[in-house]
Amino acid sequence: MGDSTVTTLEGREAAVPHPVADESGQGPLRRLRTPRRPRLWFEILLIAVSYWTYSLIRNAVPEQKAEALRNADWLWKLEQNLGIAVEESINHAVNSVTWLIVGMNYYYATLHFIVTLGVLVWLYRSHPGRYAATRLVLFATTGVALIGYYLYPLAPPRLMTNGGFIDTVLVHDTWGSMASGDLKNMSNQYAAMPSMHIGWSVWSGVTIFALARIPWVRVLGLLYPTATLIVIVATANHFWLDAVGGLMCLAFGYTVARLWYGKLPHALPRRVVPAPPHTHPQSPTAGRGRAGGCPPAAAGVNAEHTSDEPSRPTEAGHPPARPRPTTPA
Repeated sequence: MGDSTVTTLEGREAAVPHPVADESGQGPLRRLRTPRRPRLWFEILLIAVSYWTYSLIRNAVPEQKAEALRNADWLWKLEQNLGIAVEESINHAVNSVTWLIVGMNYYYATLHFIVTLGVLVWLYRSHPGRYAATRLVLFATTGVALIGYYLYPLAPPRLMTNGGFIDTVLVHDTWGSMASGDLKNMSNQYAAMPSMHIGWSVWSGVTIFALARIPWVRVLGLLYPTATLIVIVATANHFWLDAVGGLMCLAFGYTVARLWYGKLPHALPRRVVPAPPHTHPQSPTAGRGRAGGCPPAAAGVNAEHTSDEPSRPTEAGHPPARPRPTTPA
């Protein structure tokens, strides 16, 4: 009888196919599109390599001086026709206040990087579930800007021959951006369209405004890109329309993130929910051999005996008797 019981159990086990591993419907692509906890070493390496690549490609774009100057003249005339050509007036007005223009020179040279990296660190620490999507917006924005630098070389206002603009970094002998002085040979001087000072500052401002909880911090998030717009114009590094190009690149970045993750970054969960431990789903026949109320180990010892005999009540306070395995006759 014991042999037949073992045979029956083995037969059942052999008859039931093993279930396929449950991946919750997630293929490789789906797993890539699911937000995960960022890894610090990977993020540091990724940002460093990405910025190095961006700078390399941006500076490798041919400095087409003649075409860039022609484009600047055309853009300046377009703004005059639209009645928004106020960059020269702002440039001269701010330049007359030494402490203000020197401060703007340092603003232009430093905050572009400091604030952007600061927002990335804040996202990494406080919003890990939204970090990857928001970083994708930044990367896509910067990537599409490289296409603009190649297709539309544009001289900044300070380099126009007949524009009358003042190069404030040179005039006030301040350490500034890589656009003037001894550092100008390290950067492409004719990559003004689109403005990544605007692209990155609006990205930072929108992120802070959407995710910060303290009201005055959210207000600062809105003021930062506004101040950046004034700075890039006052220092004669960009036209108004360069800022429009930066906003268009940012809109592209948000579109890419929306298509990839299915939501805008701020709509994703703040924290990454750990995936449940991988378990095999129970087969439909599992548990048929269990006696009512008995644990699986007890029920599986003698499936035939427990399934044929009715359950016997036990005395109060005593656990049910453990069924004994049958032995061969």
